Amino acid sequence: MKRELFQDDKLVFFDGAMGTMLQEAGWSDGRPPEICNLARPELVESIHRAYAESGADVITANTFGASPMKILPLGYSAEEVIKRAVALAKRAAGSRPVALDIGPLGQLMAPMGTLSFNDAYEQFAVQVKAGREAGADLILIETMSDIYEAKAAVLAAKEHSELPVVCSLTFQKNGRTLMGNDALTAVTVLEGLKVDAIGVNCSLGPEELLPVIEKLTKSAHVPILVQANAGLPELKGGRVVYPLKPDAFAQAAKKMVSMGVKMLGGCCGTSPGFIRALRGHLEGESWRKPGNPEKTTLASSRQTLLLDEGIFIVGQRINPTGRQNLQNALLSGNLDLLYEEALMQKQAGADILDINVHTGRGNEAELMVEAVEYIQSMIPIPLQLDSANSKVLEAGARVMNGKPVLNSVNGSRLSLEQILPIARRYGACLIGMTLDDKGIPDRAEDRLALAEKILEACLNYGLKKADLIIDCIAESKSAKPEAASETLKAVRLIKKHLGLKTILGISNISYGMKNRSSLNAEFMALALDAGLDLAIVDPLDRAVANLIKTKNAR
Repeated sequence: MKRELFQDDKLVFFDGAMGTMLQEAGWSDGRPPEICNLARPELVESIHRAYAESGADVITANTFGASPMKILPLGYSAEEVIKRAVALAKRAAGSRPVALDIGPLGQLMAPMGTLSFNDAYEQFAVQVKAGREAGADLILIETMSDIYEAKAAVLAAKEHSELPVVCSLTFQKNGRTLMGNDALTAVTVLEGLKVDAIGVNCSLGPEELLPVIEKLTKSAHVPILVQANAGLPELKGGRVVYPLKPDAFAQAAKKMVSMGVKMLGGCCGTSPGFIRALRGHLEGESWRKPGNPEKTTLASSRQTLLLDEGIFIVGQRINPTGRQNLQNALLSGNLDLLYEEALMQKQAGADILDINVHTGRGNEAELMVEAVEYIQSMIPIPLQLDSANSKVLEAGARVMNGKPVLNSVNGSRLSLEQILPIARRYGACLIGMTLDDKGIPDRAEDRLALAEKILEACLNYGLKKADLIIDCIAESKSAKPEAASETLKAVRLIKKHLGLKTILGISNISYGMKNRSSLNAEFMALALDAGLDLAIVDPLDRAVANLIKTKNAR
Protein backbone atom coordinates (compact mmCIF):
# COMPACT_ATOMS: atom_id res chain seq x y z
CA MET A 1 0.00 0.00 0.00
CA LYS A 2 1.04 3.61 -0.39
CA ARG A 3 3.24 4.84 2.47
CA GLU A 4 1.78 8.33 2.01
CA LEU A 5 -0.91 7.22 4.43
CA PHE A 6 1.71 7.67 7.17
CA GLN A 7 3.89 10.38 5.66
CA ASP A 8 1.91 13.18 4.04
CA ASP A 9 0.13 15.99 5.91
CA LYS A 10 -3.39 14.65 5.38
CA LEU A 11 -5.53 13.36 8.21
CA VAL A 12 -6.49 9.70 7.94
CA PHE A 13 -9.87 8.39 9.07
CA PHE A 14 -10.24 4.81 10.27
CA ASP A 15 -13.67 3.27 10.75
CA GLY A 16 -15.57 2.68 13.99
CA ALA A 17 -16.85 -0.21 16.09
CA MET A 18 -17.75 -3.53 14.48
CA GLY A 19 -19.03 -5.27 17.61
CA THR A 20 -21.41 -2.42 18.43
CA MET A 21 -22.88 -2.52 14.93
CA LEU A 22 -23.26 -6.31 14.95
CA GLN A 23 -25.12 -6.17 18.27
CA GLU A 24 -27.44 -3.49 16.99
CA ALA A 25 -28.13 -5.65 13.93
CA GLY A 26 -29.13 -8.57 16.13
CA TRP A 27 -25.99 -10.71 16.23
CA SER A 28 -26.46 -12.21 19.67
CA ASP A 29 -26.16 -15.99 19.45
CA GLY A 30 -23.31 -16.07 21.94
CA ARG A 31 -20.56 -16.71 19.42
CA PRO A 32 -17.78 -14.13 18.92
CA PRO A 33 -18.19 -11.48 16.22
CA GLU A 34 -15.52 -13.06 14.03
CA ILE A 35 -17.78 -16.07 13.33
CA CYS A 36 -20.24 -13.69 11.73
CA ASN A 37 -17.85 -13.54 8.76
CA LEU A 38 -18.90 -17.11 7.97
CA ALA A 39 -22.41 -17.22 9.40
CA ARG A 40 -23.71 -13.88 8.10
CA PRO A 41 -21.20 -12.48 5.63
CA GLU A 42 -23.73 -10.11 4.09
CA LEU A 43 -24.19 -8.37 7.47
CA VAL A 44 -20.46 -7.87 7.96
CA GLU A 45 -20.04 -6.55 4.43
CA SER A 46 -22.92 -4.13 4.85
CA ILE A 47 -21.29 -2.65 7.98
CA HIS A 48 -17.98 -2.23 6.16
CA ARG A 49 -19.82 -0.57 3.29
CA ALA A 50 -21.59 1.82 5.65
CA TYR A 51 -18.27 2.90 7.12
CA ALA A 52 -16.79 3.38 3.65
CA GLU A 53 -19.75 5.54 2.63
CA SER A 54 -19.41 7.58 5.83
CA GLY A 55 -15.92 8.68 4.81
CA ALA A 56 -13.54 6.14 6.38
CA ASP A 57 -10.18 6.01 4.57
CA VAL A 58 -9.26 2.64 6.11
CA ILE A 59 -11.63 -0.31 6.53
CA THR A 60 -10.78 -2.70 9.36
CA ALA A 61 -11.46 -6.40 8.79
CA ASN A 62 -13.58 -8.25 11.35
CA THR A 63 -10.62 -10.24 12.72
CA PHE A 64 -10.01 -8.73 16.15
CA GLY A 65 -10.32 -12.02 18.07
CA ALA A 66 -9.43 -14.45 15.28
CA SER A 67 -6.50 -16.14 16.99
CA PRO A 68 -6.20 -19.94 16.77
CA MET A 69 -6.68 -20.34 20.53
CA LYS A 70 -10.06 -18.58 20.30
CA ILE A 71 -11.29 -19.91 16.96
CA LEU A 72 -10.23 -23.56 16.93
CA PRO A 73 -12.43 -24.58 19.91
CA LEU A 74 -15.43 -23.31 17.92
CA GLY A 75 -14.77 -25.75 15.09
CA TYR A 76 -13.17 -23.32 12.66
CA SER A 77 -9.63 -22.42 11.67
CA ALA A 78 -8.19 -18.97 12.16
CA GLU A 79 -7.10 -18.97 8.53
CA GLU A 80 -10.59 -19.49 7.09
CA VAL A 81 -12.11 -16.84 9.35
CA ILE A 82 -9.40 -14.29 8.54
CA LYS A 83 -9.41 -14.89 4.80
CA ARG A 84 -13.18 -14.54 4.61
CA ALA A 85 -13.08 -11.42 6.78
CA VAL A 86 -10.46 -9.70 4.65
CA ALA A 87 -12.32 -10.62 1.45
CA LEU A 88 -15.54 -9.06 2.79
CA ALA A 89 -13.74 -5.90 3.86
CA LYS A 90 -11.97 -5.55 0.51
CA ARG A 91 -15.19 -5.97 -1.42
CA ALA A 92 -16.84 -3.19 0.55
CA ALA A 93 -13.74 -0.97 0.68
CA GLY A 94 -13.26 -0.54 -3.04
CA SER A 95 -9.94 1.22 -3.50
CA ARG A 96 -9.56 1.95 0.22
CA PRO A 97 -6.88 0.04 2.17
CA VAL A 98 -8.01 -2.80 4.43
CA ALA A 99 -6.44 -3.40 7.83
CA LEU A 100 -5.98 -6.84 9.35
CA ASP A 101 -7.21 -6.34 12.92
CA ILE A 102 -5.31 -8.16 15.69
CA GLY A 103 -6.46 -7.92 19.29
CA PRO A 104 -5.07 -9.36 22.54
CA LEU A 105 -5.17 -13.12 23.05
CA GLY A 106 -7.23 -12.94 26.22
CA GLN A 107 -4.62 -14.55 28.46
CA LEU A 108 -2.04 -12.95 30.74
CA MET A 109 1.57 -13.17 29.66
CA ALA A 110 4.03 -14.95 31.92
CA PRO A 111 4.93 -14.41 34.72
CA MET A 112 1.51 -12.91 35.59
CA GLY A 113 -0.15 -15.70 33.61
CA THR A 114 0.83 -18.84 31.75
CA LEU A 115 1.14 -17.52 28.20
CA SER A 116 4.80 -17.52 27.14
CA PHE A 117 6.26 -14.91 24.83
CA ASN A 118 7.00 -17.51 22.14
CA ASP A 119 3.49 -19.00 22.33
CA ALA A 120 1.96 -15.55 21.94
CA TYR A 121 4.25 -14.86 18.99
CA GLU A 122 3.16 -18.09 17.26
CA GLN A 123 -0.53 -17.23 17.70
CA PHE A 124 -0.02 -13.82 16.15
CA ALA A 125 2.13 -15.27 13.34
CA VAL A 126 -0.79 -17.45 12.18
CA GLN A 127 -3.01 -14.38 11.97
CA VAL A 128 -0.43 -12.28 10.16
CA LYS A 129 0.30 -14.91 7.53
CA ALA A 130 -3.40 -15.49 6.87
CA GLY A 131 -4.08 -11.76 6.58
CA ARG A 132 -1.13 -11.19 4.27
CA GLU A 133 -2.20 -14.05 1.99
CA ALA A 134 -5.76 -12.70 1.93
CA GLY A 135 -4.54 -9.33 0.66
CA ALA A 136 -4.65 -7.07 3.73
CA ASP A 137 -2.93 -3.73 3.14
CA LEU A 138 -1.79 -2.99 6.68
CA ILE A 139 -1.88 -4.51 10.15
CA LEU A 140 -3.68 -2.88 13.08
CA ILE A 141 -2.66 -4.34 16.44
CA GLU A 142 -5.06 -2.81 18.94
CA THR A 143 -6.51 -2.76 22.47
CA MET A 144 -3.26 -4.05 23.94
CA SER A 145 -2.90 -3.60 27.68
CA ASP A 146 0.52 -5.27 27.91
CA ILE A 147 3.50 -3.88 25.98
CA TYR A 148 5.07 -7.36 26.15
CA GLU A 149 2.16 -8.93 24.28
CA ALA A 150 2.24 -6.00 21.87
CA LYS A 151 5.93 -6.70 21.20
CA ALA A 152 5.14 -10.33 20.35
CA ALA A 153 2.44 -9.19 17.92
CA VAL A 154 4.67 -6.54 16.29
CA LEU A 155 7.52 -9.00 15.81
CA ALA A 156 5.12 -11.50 14.23
CA ALA A 157 3.85 -8.77 11.90
CA LYS A 158 7.35 -7.63 10.95
CA GLU A 159 8.81 -11.11 10.51
CA HIS A 160 5.94 -12.57 8.47
CA SER A 161 4.97 -9.63 6.28
CA GLU A 162 6.20 -6.37 4.81
CA LEU A 163 2.94 -4.59 5.60
CA PRO A 164 2.81 -1.31 7.54
CA VAL A 165 2.09 -1.88 11.23
CA VAL A 166 0.03 0.27 13.58
CA CYS A 167 0.06 -0.71 17.26
CA SER A 168 -2.52 0.72 19.64
CA LEU A 169 -2.69 0.33 23.42
CA THR A 170 -5.55 0.89 25.82
CA PHE A 171 -4.93 3.14 28.81
CA GLN A 172 -6.75 3.65 32.10
CA LYS A 173 -7.53 6.95 33.82
CA ASN A 174 -4.19 6.82 35.66
CA GLY A 175 -2.36 7.11 32.35
CA ARG A 176 -1.11 3.53 32.37
CA THR A 177 -2.26 0.31 30.80
CA LEU A 178 -3.66 -2.49 32.93
CA MET A 179 -0.15 -3.98 33.15
CA GLY A 180 1.38 -0.65 34.21
CA ASN A 181 2.90 0.56 30.93
CA ASP A 182 3.01 4.35 30.56
CA ALA A 183 2.77 6.38 27.35
CA LEU A 184 6.48 7.25 27.11
CA THR A 185 7.46 3.61 27.51
CA ALA A 186 4.95 2.62 24.82
CA VAL A 187 6.56 5.11 22.43
CA THR A 188 10.08 4.02 23.38
CA VAL A 189 9.45 0.32 22.85
CA LEU A 190 7.15 0.51 19.81
CA GLU A 191 9.23 3.04 17.91
CA GLY A 192 12.24 0.85 18.58
CA LEU A 193 10.37 -2.02 16.95
CA LYS A 194 9.82 0.21 13.88
CA VAL A 195 6.03 0.45 13.91
CA ASP A 196 4.60 2.88 11.37
CA ALA A 197 2.16 4.48 13.81
CA ILE A 198 1.28 4.27 17.49
CA GLY A 199 -2.27 4.34 18.75
CA VAL A 200 -4.52 4.57 21.76
CA ASN A 201 -7.99 3.08 21.70
CA CYS A 202 -10.90 1.81 23.80
CA SER A 203 -11.44 2.01 27.59
CA LEU A 204 -12.02 5.78 27.71
CA GLY A 205 -13.87 8.55 25.90
CA PRO A 206 -12.08 11.23 23.87
CA GLU A 207 -11.89 13.82 26.66
CA GLU A 208 -10.52 11.31 29.16
CA LEU A 209 -7.83 10.25 26.67
CA LEU A 210 -6.41 13.74 26.16
CA PRO A 211 -3.71 13.52 28.89
CA VAL A 212 -2.38 10.28 27.39
CA ILE A 213 -2.57 11.70 23.87
CA GLU A 214 -0.58 14.74 24.96
CA LYS A 215 2.23 12.51 26.28
CA LEU A 216 2.21 10.45 23.08
CA THR A 217 2.37 13.45 20.76
CA LYS A 218 5.12 15.12 22.79
CA SER A 219 7.40 12.09 22.61
CA ALA A 220 6.59 10.23 19.38
CA HIS A 221 8.27 10.59 15.99
CA VAL A 222 5.64 8.59 14.07
CA PRO A 223 1.93 9.31 13.47
CA ILE A 224 -0.55 8.84 16.32
CA LEU A 225 -3.89 7.04 15.89
CA VAL A 226 -6.76 7.67 18.33
CA GLN A 227 -9.89 5.52 18.39
CA ALA A 228 -11.79 6.51 21.52
CA ASN A 229 -14.99 5.05 22.87
CA ALA A 230 -18.19 7.07 22.56
CA GLY A 231 -17.74 8.29 26.13
CA LEU A 232 -17.61 6.29 29.34
CA PRO A 233 -20.07 3.35 29.32
CA GLU A 234 -23.25 3.52 31.41
CA LEU A 235 -25.68 0.79 32.43
CA LYS A 236 -29.27 1.63 31.48
CA GLY A 237 -32.13 -0.83 31.51
CA GLY A 238 -29.73 -3.72 31.85
CA ARG A 239 -27.80 -2.62 28.75
CA VAL A 240 -24.42 -0.98 28.40
CA VAL A 241 -24.76 2.28 26.49
CA TYR A 242 -22.28 4.94 25.44
CA PRO A 243 -23.58 8.47 26.03
CA LEU A 244 -21.51 10.59 23.65
CA LYS A 245 -23.11 11.82 20.42
CA PRO A 246 -21.22 12.10 17.11
CA ASP A 247 -20.86 15.90 17.14
CA ALA A 248 -19.46 16.00 20.68
CA PHE A 249 -17.11 13.14 19.77
CA ALA A 250 -15.87 15.07 16.75
CA GLN A 251 -15.41 18.28 18.73
CA ALA A 252 -13.04 16.47 21.09
CA ALA A 253 -11.18 15.11 18.07
CA LYS A 254 -10.40 18.69 16.99
CA LYS A 255 -8.37 19.07 20.18
CA MET A 256 -6.48 15.89 19.32
CA VAL A 257 -5.57 17.16 15.87
CA SER A 258 -4.29 20.41 17.38
CA MET A 259 -2.04 18.27 19.61
CA GLY A 260 -0.57 16.45 16.61
CA VAL A 261 -2.82 13.41 16.02
CA LYS A 262 -2.91 12.28 12.38
CA MET A 263 -5.23 9.24 12.41
CA LEU A 264 -8.71 9.12 13.92
CA GLY A 265 -11.51 6.60 14.20
CA GLY A 266 -13.87 5.15 16.76
CA CYS A 267 -14.02 2.23 19.16
CA CYS A 268 -16.83 0.91 21.38
CA GLY A 269 -20.17 2.65 20.93
CA THR A 270 -19.28 4.38 17.68
CA SER A 271 -21.02 3.97 14.32
CA PRO A 272 -20.77 5.31 10.75
CA GLY A 273 -22.37 8.51 11.99
CA PHE A 274 -19.33 9.16 14.20
CA ILE A 275 -16.95 8.79 11.27
CA ARG A 276 -19.10 11.11 9.17
CA ALA A 277 -19.00 13.67 11.98
CA LEU A 278 -15.23 13.38 12.26
CA ARG A 279 -14.77 14.14 8.59
CA GLY A 280 -17.24 16.99 8.69
CA HIS A 281 -15.76 18.73 11.71
CA LEU A 282 -12.15 18.24 10.59
CA GLU A 283 -12.57 19.31 6.99
CA GLY A 284 -9.59 21.44 5.97
CA GLU A 285 -7.44 20.39 8.93
CA SER A 286 -4.00 18.90 8.30
CA TRP A 287 -1.46 16.91 10.26
CA ARG A 288 1.30 18.73 12.06
CA LYS A 289 4.29 16.42 11.87
CA PRO A 290 6.01 15.92 15.23
CA GLY A 291 9.20 17.86 15.76
CA ASN A 292 10.24 16.01 18.88
CA PRO A 293 14.01 15.69 19.29
CA GLU A 294 15.62 12.25 19.24
CA LYS A 295 16.70 11.21 22.71
CA THR A 296 18.71 8.31 24.05
CA THR A 297 16.29 6.10 25.94
CA LEU A 298 16.21 2.72 27.64
CA ALA A 299 13.13 1.09 29.07
CA SER A 300 11.82 -1.68 31.24
CA SER A 301 8.12 -2.53 30.97
CA ARG A 302 7.19 0.27 33.40
CA GLN A 303 9.99 2.81 33.26
CA THR A 304 11.81 4.74 30.54
CA LEU A 305 15.18 6.32 31.27
CA LEU A 306 16.06 9.50 29.38
CA LEU A 307 19.83 9.32 29.23
CA ASP A 308 20.05 13.02 28.45
CA GLU A 309 19.19 13.80 32.06
CA GLY A 310 22.14 13.11 34.38
CA ILE A 311 24.77 10.44 35.00
CA PHE A 312 23.62 6.84 35.14
CA ILE A 313 24.91 3.84 37.05
CA VAL A 314 25.07 0.46 35.30
CA GLY A 315 25.30 -2.27 37.92
CA GLN A 316 27.99 -4.83 37.01
CA ARG A 317 27.50 -7.51 39.66
CA ILE A 318 25.46 -10.03 37.61
CA ASN A 319 28.56 -11.52 36.04
CA PRO A 320 29.78 -15.05 36.89
CA THR A 321 33.42 -14.35 35.99
CA GLY A 322 35.47 -15.35 39.02
CA ARG A 323 32.32 -16.01 41.09
CA GLN A 324 31.73 -19.73 41.56
CA ASN A 325 28.51 -19.25 43.53
CA LEU A 326 26.94 -17.28 40.68
CA GLN A 327 28.13 -19.83 38.12
CA ASN A 328 26.59 -22.64 40.14
CA ALA A 329 23.31 -20.74 40.48
CA LEU A 330 23.07 -20.16 36.73
CA LEU A 331 23.92 -23.73 35.78
CA SER A 332 21.56 -25.25 38.35
CA GLY A 333 18.65 -23.02 37.39
CA ASN A 334 18.44 -21.61 40.92
CA LEU A 335 18.15 -17.94 40.04
CA ASP A 336 17.40 -16.56 43.50
CA LEU A 337 20.97 -15.25 43.71
CA LEU A 338 20.41 -13.23 40.54
CA TYR A 339 17.35 -11.64 42.12
CA GLU A 340 19.31 -10.81 45.27
CA GLU A 341 22.09 -9.22 43.22
CA ALA A 342 19.59 -7.28 41.10
CA LEU A 343 17.67 -6.04 44.13
CA MET A 344 20.79 -5.00 46.05
CA GLN A 345 22.08 -3.04 43.09
CA LYS A 346 18.77 -1.31 42.48
CA GLN A 347 18.49 -0.36 46.14
CA ALA A 348 22.08 0.93 46.05
CA GLY A 349 21.23 3.26 43.17
CA ALA A 350 21.75 1.31 39.94
CA ASP A 351 19.70 2.71 37.07
CA ILE A 352 20.48 -0.16 34.68
CA LEU A 353 21.54 -3.77 35.30
CA ASP A 354 24.23 -5.42 33.19
CA ILE A 355 23.42 -9.11 32.60
CA ASN A 356 26.34 -11.39 31.78
CA VAL A 357 25.76 -15.15 32.05
CA HIS A 358 28.91 -16.52 30.42
CA THR A 359 30.10 -19.49 32.48
CA GLY A 360 32.04 -21.38 29.84
CA ARG A 361 29.59 -24.23 30.33
CA GLY A 362 25.97 -24.81 29.41
CA ASN A 363 23.97 -23.04 26.71
CA GLU A 364 24.68 -19.33 27.14
CA ALA A 365 21.73 -18.23 25.00
CA GLU A 366 19.30 -20.27 27.09
CA LEU A 367 20.88 -18.93 30.28
CA MET A 368 20.48 -15.37 29.03
CA VAL A 369 16.79 -15.94 28.28
CA GLU A 370 16.22 -17.44 31.72
CA ALA A 371 18.08 -14.60 33.45
CA VAL A 372 16.30 -11.85 31.53
CA GLU A 373 12.85 -13.33 32.03
CA TYR A 374 13.47 -13.95 35.72
CA ILE A 375 14.97 -10.57 36.57
CA GLN A 376 12.43 -8.51 34.61
CA SER A 377 9.59 -10.44 36.27
CA MET A 378 10.86 -9.41 39.69
CA ILE A 379 12.40 -5.96 39.20
CA PRO A 380 11.22 -3.63 36.41
CA ILE A 381 14.55 -1.98 35.64
CA PRO A 382 16.19 -1.46 32.22
CA LEU A 383 18.71 -4.15 31.27
CA GLN A 384 22.07 -4.13 29.53
CA LEU A 385 22.68 -7.48 27.79
CA ASP A 386 26.35 -8.38 27.90
CA SER A 387 27.94 -11.07 25.75
CA ALA A 388 30.62 -11.59 23.12
CA ASN A 389 28.23 -13.97 21.33
CA SER A 390 25.72 -12.37 18.94
CA LYS A 391 23.28 -15.28 19.34
CA VAL A 392 23.20 -14.68 23.09
CA LEU A 393 22.48 -10.98 22.60
CA GLU A 394 19.66 -11.75 20.19
CA ALA A 395 18.12 -14.36 22.49
CA GLY A 396 18.03 -11.86 25.35
CA ALA A 397 16.80 -8.95 23.25
CA ARG A 398 13.92 -11.01 21.87
CA VAL A 399 12.40 -11.76 25.28
CA MET A 400 13.31 -8.43 26.88
CA ASN A 401 10.20 -6.62 28.08
CA GLY A 402 11.29 -3.10 27.19
CA LYS A 403 14.16 -1.52 25.26
CA PRO A 404 17.57 -2.99 26.16
CA VAL A 405 21.12 -1.88 25.48
CA LEU A 406 23.40 -4.41 23.79
CA ASN A 407 26.94 -4.71 25.06
CA SER A 408 28.50 -4.63 22.51
CA VAL A 409 29.65 -4.04 18.93
CA ASN A 410 33.11 -2.96 17.78
CA GLY A 411 34.74 -1.65 14.62
CA SER A 412 35.51 -5.01 13.03
CA ARG A 413 33.51 -5.95 9.93
CA LEU A 414 32.31 -9.23 11.44
CA SER A 415 31.07 -7.59 14.63
CA LEU A 416 29.18 -4.89 12.72
CA GLU A 417 27.58 -7.46 10.41
CA GLN A 418 26.47 -9.63 13.31
CA ILE A 419 25.28 -7.05 15.84
CA LEU A 420 23.70 -4.21 13.86
CA PRO A 421 20.82 -6.37 12.56
CA ILE A 422 19.99 -7.39 16.13
CA ALA A 423 19.92 -3.79 17.35
CA ARG A 424 17.65 -2.81 14.45
CA ARG A 425 15.28 -5.77 14.76
CA TYR A 426 14.65 -5.31 18.48
CA GLY A 427 14.99 -1.54 18.75
CA ALA A 428 17.91 -1.68 21.15
CA CYS A 429 20.51 0.83 22.18
CA LEU A 430 24.01 -0.27 21.31
CA ILE A 431 27.39 0.11 22.98
CA GLY A 432 30.20 0.67 20.47
CA MET A 433 33.62 -0.42 21.69
CA THR A 434 36.53 1.57 20.28
CA LEU A 435 38.50 -1.44 19.14
CA ASP A 436 38.73 -3.58 16.01
CA ASP A 437 40.68 -6.57 14.66
CA LYS A 438 43.91 -4.74 15.50
CA GLY A 439 42.96 -4.33 19.16
CA ILE A 440 42.53 -1.19 21.25
CA PRO A 441 44.27 1.87 19.77
CA ASP A 442 46.73 3.59 22.06
CA ARG A 443 45.85 7.10 20.86
CA ALA A 444 42.59 8.85 21.68
CA GLU A 445 42.36 10.18 18.11
CA ASP A 446 42.35 6.63 16.76
CA ARG A 447 39.54 5.67 19.15
CA LEU A 448 37.60 8.67 17.87
CA ALA A 449 38.11 7.39 14.33
CA LEU A 450 36.72 3.99 15.32
CA ALA A 451 33.73 5.64 16.96
CA GLU A 452 33.11 7.54 13.71
CA LYS A 453 33.32 4.28 11.75
CA ILE A 454 30.80 2.57 14.04
CA LEU A 455 28.45 5.56 13.89
CA GLU A 456 28.58 5.64 10.09
CA ALA A 457 27.82 1.92 9.93
CA CYS A 458 24.88 2.33 12.31
CA LEU A 459 23.39 5.21 10.32
CA ASN A 460 23.82 3.32 7.04
CA TYR A 461 21.96 0.40 8.59
CA GLY A 462 19.04 2.58 9.63
CA LEU A 463 19.86 2.89 13.31
CA LYS A 464 19.46 6.19 15.13
CA LYS A 465 22.44 8.22 16.27
CA ALA A 466 20.79 8.63 19.67
CA ASP A 467 20.83 4.85 20.15
CA LEU A 468 24.62 4.54 19.96
CA ILE A 469 26.71 4.78 23.14
CA ILE A 470 30.50 4.73 22.83
CA ASP A 471 32.82 2.86 25.20
CA CYS A 472 36.30 4.41 25.00
CA ILE A 473 37.61 1.42 27.01
CA ALA A 474 39.29 1.80 30.36
CA GLU A 475 42.41 -0.38 30.64
CA SER A 476 44.29 -1.55 33.71
CA LYS A 477 46.65 1.11 35.00
CA SER A 478 49.04 -1.62 36.18
CA ALA A 479 49.44 -2.90 32.61
CA LYS A 480 49.29 0.46 30.80
CA PRO A 481 50.04 3.37 33.13
CA GLU A 482 49.53 5.93 30.35
CA ALA A 483 46.24 4.49 29.04
CA ALA A 484 43.92 6.28 31.48
CA SER A 485 44.72 9.74 30.13
CA GLU A 486 44.11 8.59 26.54
CA THR A 487 40.77 7.06 27.54
CA LEU A 488 39.66 10.31 29.16
CA LYS A 489 40.87 12.29 26.17
CA ALA A 490 38.86 9.98 23.89
CA VAL A 491 35.72 10.64 25.94
CA ARG A 492 36.19 14.38 25.47
CA LEU A 493 36.84 14.05 21.73
CA ILE A 494 33.78 11.90 21.15
CA LYS A 495 31.55 14.24 23.12
CA LYS A 496 32.92 17.26 21.23
CA HIS A 497 33.07 15.92 17.67
CA LEU A 498 30.29 13.31 17.56
CA GLY A 499 27.91 14.36 20.33
CA LEU A 500 27.40 10.73 21.38
CA LYS A 501 26.72 9.31 24.82
CA THR A 502 29.73 7.62 26.44
CA ILE A 503 30.16 4.74 28.85
CA LEU A 504 33.12 3.19 30.69
CA GLY A 505 33.72 0.07 32.75
CA ILE A 506 35.27 1.97 35.66
CA SER A 507 36.71 -0.95 37.64
CA ASN A 508 38.88 -2.05 34.68
CA ILE A 509 41.26 0.75 35.59
CA SER A 510 42.25 -0.93 38.88
CA TYR A 511 42.42 -4.54 37.72
CA GLY A 512 45.30 -6.38 39.38
CA MET A 513 45.99 -3.56 41.84
CA LYS A 514 45.48 -2.86 45.53
CA ASN A 515 43.11 -0.25 46.96
CA ARG A 516 40.79 -0.76 44.00
CA SER A 517 37.88 1.21 45.45
CA SER A 518 39.86 4.41 45.90
CA LEU A 519 41.48 4.08 42.48
CA ASN A 520 38.10 3.50 40.88
CA ALA A 521 36.67 6.57 42.62
CA GLU A 522 39.60 8.72 41.52
CA PHE A 523 39.26 7.60 37.91
CA MET A 524 35.48 8.03 38.07
CA ALA A 525 35.84 11.66 39.16
CA LEU A 526 38.12 12.37 36.20
CA ALA A 527 35.76 10.56 33.81
CA LEU A 528 32.78 12.57 34.99
CA ASP A 529 34.68 15.79 34.44
CA ALA A 530 35.50 14.56 30.93
CA GLY A 531 31.77 14.23 30.20
CA LEU A 532 31.03 10.56 30.87
CA ASP A 533 27.31 9.69 30.72
CA LEU A 534 27.12 6.10 31.98
CA ALA A 535 29.41 4.25 34.37
CA ILE A 536 29.57 0.47 34.70
CA VAL A 537 30.37 0.02 38.39
CA ASP A 538 29.61 -1.95 41.49
CA PRO A 539 26.80 0.16 43.02
CA LEU A 540 27.63 -1.28 46.41
CA ASP A 541 30.97 0.53 46.23
CA ARG A 542 29.78 3.66 48.01
CA ALA A 543 32.80 5.78 47.12
CA VAL A 544 31.97 5.41 43.42
CA ALA A 545 28.20 5.65 43.75
CA ASN A 546 28.41 8.78 45.91
CA LEU A 547 30.43 10.54 43.22
CA ILE A 548 27.61 10.09 40.76
CA LYS A 549 25.02 11.26 43.26
CA THR A 550 27.07 14.38 43.92
CA LYS A 551 27.48 15.06 40.21
CA ASN A 552 23.74 14.65 39.54
CA ALA A 553 22.86 16.95 42.45
CA ARG A 554 24.72 19.93 40.97
